[in-house]
Amino acid sequence: MKKIKNLAMLIALAMGLSLTSCSKENDTVSNDQDSAIGISQEVLQKAQDLHFNTFDMQEVSMEKPGGKIEQGFMLEGDIFMTRDQLMNMVLGGDITSKQYRTNNLVNDGVITIIGYTGNNSNGITQKMRTGLQWAVNNYNRLNLDISFQLTFGTDYQNKDMVVYQVAGGAGGSAGFPSGGNPNKWVRINSGLAPYSNNVHEHVIGHEIGHSIGFRHSDYFSRQSCGQNTNEGSAGVGAIHIPGTPTGWDPTSLMNACFSSSEDGEFNNNDITALRFLY
Repeated sequence: MKKIKNLAMLIALAMGLSLTSCSKENDTVSNDQDSAIGISQEVLQKAQDLHFNTFDMQEVSMEKPGGKIEQGFMLEGDIFMTRDQLMNMVLGGDITSKQYRTNNLVNDGVITIIGYTGNNSNGITQKMRTGLQWAVNNYNRLNLDISFQLTFGTDYQNKDMVVYQVAGGAGGSAGFPSGGNPNKWVRINSGLAPYSNNVHEHVIGHEIGHSIGFRHSDYFSRQSCGQNTNEGSAGVGAIHIPGTPTGWDPTSLMNACFSSSEDGEFNNNDITALRFLY
């Protein structure tokens, strides 16, 4: 059952690290705030209905290459969506386990992805470039129904996905697919600079995972961040991915927080989830 096309926007793999970054004990990366302050009840309720952890939800401004600013919301540390994107997300089925998908995925075919190399603050570093190449290789070697065609440069307007640099702490952020298309904008934070090529590979691969429909594996607990924030089992928009575990899997790529020792590779459960969906 590989093709579950036009089924919601997120998937939770089996569990690994996060992309946004933060640093919990032993170098684990994360970025939590105190609470969802100043968010309208309508927007907050929608996020909760979609089974997002709204503890650290906040309204933010995001820069695109060229300096254009877009307003939206940051959820779970590294998931960015505009108000329209959030409100238009489709609710899925009932929760049956701890590994999930929701409704819209990406249509089969080639995804064009570019690493933005402009001579400005948005141009990616050499480590980001290496991490992006390695992350794309990891996806392509699985021979999925989707594949990535990677280039580097500044002509990003007609590309399906753009990886670029923004100011911020270690980590990154991305959104979810819509209309069968992947999320276009993948932001990698400048604070990732001190970390290894493997950590860059991990963070970028994680953000690409969001962009093709994956949720944080541990969104129900944020255990990778040293937390215990569980939204409970009553909700919608999360459907178990067959073949993935229902408990804590600390080596998956898609957990909410990551450490400085990441190797950037998928574990077997991540691969199972990818092959089931694509």
